[in-house]
Amino acid sequence: QVQLVESGGGLVQAGGSLRLSCAASVGTLRIHAMGWFRQAPGKEREFVAAIDRRGGSTFYADSGKGRFTISRDNTKNTMYLLMDSLKPEDTAVYYCVADRALWVGVGEYEYWGQGTQVTVSS
Repeated sequence: QVQLVESGGGLVQAGGSLRLSCAASVGTLRIHAMGWFRQAPGKEREFVAAIDRRGGSTFYADSGKGRFTISRDNTKNTMYLLMDSLKPEDTAVYYCVADRALWVGVGEYEYWGQGTQVTVSS
């Protein structure tokens, strides 16, 4: 069983930055595809970003392109999401996801974390 634990969320002013982390309970070389989703109050969960096993391929939702950077360090079993130029509309619970498939992108992931709250004030 894979457990994913997010951290790094919090309250930030618009224009600020946050870096989310996702620690996996097993070696991240054993789970290939990873990514981030988010869910804002009253809205459906939505895809944010995805990364492949080695970190060579990434994909972003339009909402985060140019502002968000996904990365992973398999030596630390950890994935990251650096969020710059944050906007109030980025306010949401952010979820770390992982899958044993080589690539999932915006599709369905097998493992989900509990989420971390990100609040961006105007």
